[in-house]
Amino acid sequence: MRKLINSVLTVCAIALGILCWRSIQDDINFEKDVAYREAQVKVRLLQIKAAEEAYKQQHPEGAYCADWNVLIEFVKNGKLPIVIKEGVLSDWHMEHGLTEAKAAAIINSGNAEEIAKNFLTGFRRDTIWVSLVDSLYKGLNLNYDSLRYIPFSQGDTFEIIACPNTTKSGAIIQVMECNAPISSYLKGMGKLGDRMIKNKIVESEERGSYPGLKIGEAGNAWNNNAGNWE
Repeated sequence: MRKLINSVLTVCAIALGILCWRSIQDDINFEKDVAYREAQVKVRLLQIKAAEEAYKQQHPEGAYCADWNVLIEFVKNGKLPIVIKEGVLSDWHMEHGLTEAKAAAIINSGNAEEIAKNFLTGFRRDTIWVSLVDSLYKGLNLNYDSLRYIPFSQGDTFEIIACPNTTKSGAIIQVMECNAPISSYLKGMGKLGDRMIKNKIVESEERGSYPGLKIGEAGNAWNNNAGNWE
């Protein structure tokens, strides 16, 4: 009888050990899955950031884009200016009031005498336009129409906010914010995922932070489009 009891206890101990190991392993795998999903969302947010900043550079008012259709069309067909530079301005040029713009104007005039007089032979400033796609996303197998969608969210889109904002000094600046809530990119991760979503939302409410991943800040705390994980 005692042998039977010892055998049963041994089996129970082994089963309990297996259950504990499985529980720990499940937690480890879950954390890995969460980290992988977050990494993919961060990559997509940085791709959006690059597109938004390129758009802002070419917008007449220096504004960001809040319309996904417009931004994606810009990414597909837009171009970026690249300045080709040859030669540098010396102290002599500076002392004689030559700026980059003035030197470029002399070169573009084609006046050989003025170019030689101002020691600008070999000085060159040309602007060429290259494909936005080739410049920002070269080598990436990116479906640009999917840029708006949060990875793993089953179709949820990033929220983009683009607006002017007034600084403490009274200056008006253009700002943007792009959000991916944790409830979107942790979809379908079971009870552990649901629990993490609820805990993150409660924690964010207590801290006054955003419950998820985002870049930029449309409020008063402008952060130069940094990610909230940086």
